Amino acid sequence: MDIIIVGCGKVGSALAEVLSDEHNVTIIDKKESLVEAASNDFDVMGIVGNCLQTEVLEEANVAKANIIIAVTASDEVNILSCLIAKRMGARHCIARVRSPEFDKQLVFMREELGISMMVNPDYNAANEIAKVLRYPEAINIESFAKGRVDLAEIRITSGSILDGVALSQLSRRLRLDVLICAVQRGDELTIPNGNFVLRAGDKIHMTASHSNMVKFFKSISAAYREKRVKQAVLIGGGRVAYHLAQQLIEMGVKVKIIEIDRERCLELSDRLNKVDISCADGTDHDILEEERVYDADAVVTLTGIDEENILLSLLAKNNGVDKVVTKVNRMSLMQLSDTLDLDSIISPKSITVNQILQYVRAKQNSLGNNVTTLYRLVNDRLEAIEFVVRDKKEYVDVPLKKLKLRSGILIGSIVRGNELIIPKGDDCLQVNDSVVVITTTKGMHDLSNIFD
Repeated sequence: MDIIIVGCGKVGSALAEVLSDEHNVTIIDKKESLVEAASNDFDVMGIVGNCLQTEVLEEANVAKANIIIAVTASDEVNILSCLIAKRMGARHCIARVRSPEFDKQLVFMREELGISMMVNPDYNAANEIAKVLRYPEAINIESFAKGRVDLAEIRITSGSILDGVALSQLSRRLRLDVLICAVQRGDELTIPNGNFVLRAGDKIHMTASHSNMVKFFKSISAAYREKRVKQAVLIGGGRVAYHLAQQLIEMGVKVKIIEIDRERCLELSDRLNKVDISCADGTDHDILEEERVYDADAVVTLTGIDEENILLSLLAKNNGVDKVVTKVNRMSLMQLSDTLDLDSIISPKSITVNQILQYVRAKQNSLGNNVTTLYRLVNDRLEAIEFVVRDKKEYVDVPLKKLKLRSGILIGSIVRGNELIIPKGDDCLQVNDSVVVITTTKGMHDLSNIFD
């Protein structure tokens, strides 16, 4: 497809890097240095200019663009550039919009103005954090097949009922249909077989239906004390904190926000009347003790400085907080979760990139590509890809035990209608199945690529 990316910051560059492998990508930005860097690093065409000027969009050949993605720092510029591009012939438009003021206008923007998709990084980050707090043992949770399949990342703790269990015995011991797809042990990443034995300290990626995932967390929690989050402290009162507090209140969680800016505190107290707002410096250890932050079930660090969030999270962890979630904007810092033993790291930028990629892949489907969803995990070393079986190929209706998968690949789940199948040797793929594949091999564009 022909894709135009407006705005060449961290999100725009990340999108250009991924999409340039499969599509004709053009980037537009006012800053020549950013355009030059992206053009040199990736196989893209670069244009220096104002995306609101029709001659700049004409130079980018907007009339033939399948998708225009606007991710500049300004909500208004993103919306307006999409509207202009749409009138000039672009088929689909995606705008990154942060301001909560636009939340109630999403339907109008889509139906009346023709903007195909509006991405709010702060709202989506809040969604991810709420999901993690709903399952405190989880580091991260992703969904496939329209929410029918959950993929969870979990660290096995000392004393867990999973410690020392061979994967072939797992379903029998838990009496649940779950599948361990990948195991990270130190720096080693493994797609395991049935003989693999889990150990304390392992980080595992597992698939299950939503209901079985809930039962799984209940079963592993039965071995030690109940960990449901009842009280959470958010350090930093920005847009992510605002959206997250709303969701946590709906979940029945008692929420406290610590924010240093007095005007922002007054604004939050007007909007969030069920939330305890404390106007104080959340980076001050004495303040944290005074506010009894370490007594909370969960602490979420949401200041605007990555290093500050990381240090606050380590402080909370060292003072006995069970669940700590850290917001990090710089993707290069994501790998610190392993080095520093942090619970969960959430990156609004990564979430935004993934959501936009899912939309782009959905549009690819209409052109014959059968990838619907893709998540990159373990610092991009692991991919979880959802395919749809569109045609009767040579691997359809053949028992999986008779098909030879390529090395480093595992079929994590099969969704057939409303039925979720955790695959075994006698199961077969059928036309219209959604198939989730876990792989350490990059560049899988078709289901036939997984077979040797």
